[in-house]
Amino acid sequence: MKYFLFYSLLLLGVLSACSTAPTEDTDEIKVERVEGAKQRNVIFILTDDHRYDYMGFTGKVPWLETPEMDKLAGEGAYMKNAFVTTSLCSPSRASILTGQYSHVHTIVDNVAPDPGNLVYFPQYLQKAGYQTSFFGKWHMGDEHDDPRPGFDHWESFKGQGDYYAPNLNINGQRMQYDEDTYITDLLTEHAIEWLDKRDTEKPFFMYLSHKAVHALFKPARRHDGVYDGKTIEKPATFTQTIGDDYQELKWPEWVKQQRHSWHGVDYMYHGKNGTFDENLQKYCETLLGVDESIGTVMEWLRKNGLDESTMVIYMGDNGFSWGEHGLIDKRHFYEESVKVPMLIRCPEIFEGGKNIERMVQNVDVAPTILECAGVKKPEYMPGHSMVQLLQGNEEGWRTRVYYEYFWEYDFPMTPTVFGVRTDQYKYMRYQGIWDQNELYDIINDPDEQYNLMGDPAYGDVAKQLASDLYDWLEQTHGMNIPLKRTVKHPYGDYRHPNQY
Repeated sequence: MKYFLFYSLLLLGVLSACSTAPTEDTDEIKVERVEGAKQRNVIFILTDDHRYDYMGFTGKVPWLETPEMDKLAGEGAYMKNAFVTTSLCSPSRASILTGQYSHVHTIVDNVAPDPGNLVYFPQYLQKAGYQTSFFGKWHMGDEHDDPRPGFDHWESFKGQGDYYAPNLNINGQRMQYDEDTYITDLLTEHAIEWLDKRDTEKPFFMYLSHKAVHALFKPARRHDGVYDGKTIEKPATFTQTIGDDYQELKWPEWVKQQRHSWHGVDYMYHGKNGTFDENLQKYCETLLGVDESIGTVMEWLRKNGLDESTMVIYMGDNGFSWGEHGLIDKRHFYEESVKVPMLIRCPEIFEGGKNIERMVQNVDVAPTILECAGVKKPEYMPGHSMVQLLQGNEEGWRTRVYYEYFWEYDFPMTPTVFGVRTDQYKYMRYQGIWDQNELYDIINDPDEQYNLMGDPAYGDVAKQLASDLYDWLEQTHGMNIPLKRTVKHPYGDYRHPNQY
């Protein structure tokens, strides 16, 4: 079979990643303004572990209702193929804030610290005259909740935080709330208060970062139980690792082994949160609070006459498996893990009701917001502003996305994987494990059920994608795995809980 790749497109946006970013020293941050560009307000809403198709309008879960997300999609754009470069909380959040890949910013897992040389895009906004704020889950690189660079107003919590009775660090002062306080509602309330008290003479950027819908799932009390008894049709790949069917499909052995782990459907979260169906119900109930939060923010914009000119971006930090390949959670490079929900609205920039098919990534968020602020993207950021796609211009856009996930000490069930995805094929290459690599035709096999690796008819495809992957790693200085010091008992390794 013939498989034509245009190498020049492969390198689009890659060489720019080789440039050096400034340090955290704000004196080194140089802002280049776009002459005559309007400085628009921007609200960025991030959720945790929200799967890309778990929204009412997609129809994936017939009984799930998300009217505010549905409205946002109808009035704006639904980015149907939005991906993260690493499907894990801290690395993905770092890529959003720095505009860089995980192997560049080196926050490669949920415990890796900020190396001390990172610049977050809100720091550019501050230099451009913006007032900035952060509300919610930071969970990027370490556990502390101290104010971070780039934000004039700061409200956060340590690590994963708590759904009820949260403890917030508000501009360096700690505040404890009671058992009736629900974190999604509290963060939304405080975000609206900040918007009300802001300096109306300056443009603003607000980052609302929800804890929801991270496990262990806890909905607001008003939503608790509304989906009791609801179930979903199990995915096509749910049962193959019960027996030996996975071997005929040429799946890796680690997938079989993970079925019985923290991230497998038969032992999910080590049994701490109930059955598969109970977890699914609580997940969807917890999502309802997020949907209401979006509605509250949008209503504030409308009441204040800012809903036409403000760019609103809603996004998940990574996807989530619900039984595909016998797995839950994220980390792996299967579609449901790496794809995220992304909705964008700004009537002054583009007409609503768009379903955009082109592949976008979390490294595109910073360039997009900077363009809305009238600030030129720093050369070291490999992503691109999505404004051109929103306005109907696909010229020069990427033809593939790249992926990396580094083995974690706490969750050793998932190996290091590097991958590349085009509109038709997905290639996964594992590192440090004696196992099967994977190749899927995602057009003809959207469930990623039939591994084509080793099939002579697809040999050229696999070889070319492997070459593309290494070209990307070499050009972006990703040929070394950034190891991080970890000396403790592993959190999620139930087989070896007391080892160091």
